[in-house]
Amino acid sequence: MTPTLVVITGPTAVGKTEIGVQLAEYFKSEIISADSRQMFRELKIGTALPSQDQLSRVKHHFIGNLSISDYYNASMFEVDVLALLDKLFPSMPVVFMVGGSTLYINSVFHGIDDLPTVDPQLRLDLLAQYHEQGIEFLQLKLKTLDPEYYLRVDLKNPNRLLKAIEVSLMTGKPYSSFLTSTLKKRDFKIIKIGLNKNREELFEQINSRVDLMIENGLLEEVKSLYSNKHLNSLNTVGYKELFSYFDNEISLMEAVDLIKRNTRNYAKRQLTWFKRDKDIVWFEPNQKQEIIDCIKNKLA
Repeated sequence: MTPTLVVITGPTAVGKTEIGVQLAEYFKSEIISADSRQMFRELKIGTALPSQDQLSRVKHHFIGNLSISDYYNASMFEVDVLALLDKLFPSMPVVFMVGGSTLYINSVFHGIDDLPTVDPQLRLDLLAQYHEQGIEFLQLKLKTLDPEYYLRVDLKNPNRLLKAIEVSLMTGKPYSSFLTSTLKKRDFKIIKIGLNKNREELFEQINSRVDLMIENGLLEEVKSLYSNKHLNSLNTVGYKELFSYFDNEISLMEAVDLIKRNTRNYAKRQLTWFKRDKDIVWFEPNQKQEIIDCIKNKLA
């Protein structure tokens, strides 16, 4: 059998974790997490980490393997995942990847452009200016350094803006000049499974999950991380809104409402990105048998 990576993806809160575990159990496999925030061991409640039961049923990789102060990106993820697959495929011809971090998933699908390593001090300086002056500072900086990339980047995504500015300043060349979009060939097969459900139902599920996180101690988790709020790893939905609450900028009710709204918006952005990929076969999370049949047919 050709070594095969089965990717289970979809919007946040749709139910990827549990169906991923069930599928990995069925095919006697392991799971590579493609959630860029579940890698940070200090972020447990706000990232909807798999439960201890789920982690005990199937071996997971890239869960809690980093600290919030560690620098990590999609290019490093690509290298690490390919190295891991080389170790796993000889003993298990089917491996599962579960998650919704689009840039990380795409790095494994197609590869990512080789970019120069950024000076950590430069990143810290830019982050400090961003926190002082807001996202408008990053937008204007990028417009000056790389007007071409400025026209096509998501101007509301500070991580993308920071990356482009860092590389432009480090090299003296526009970030866009490094983006060759050359697809890298993989020596394994990829099967793409997408999970989705009625938008109203998905949004209700998102709202309920946020309420459950608050009940389970998200407030205490965020409070314990307050002194590190400047770190890029904590510029994350569920954390940044509660930092604003602890700064007395908004009420707790407003913070919770913001978490729900920002999570719903994130889900919409994910779906917009996923819908561009015509190779993804879509199911509802409760269609386990149909998904198994689909995977078997594609393996055959």
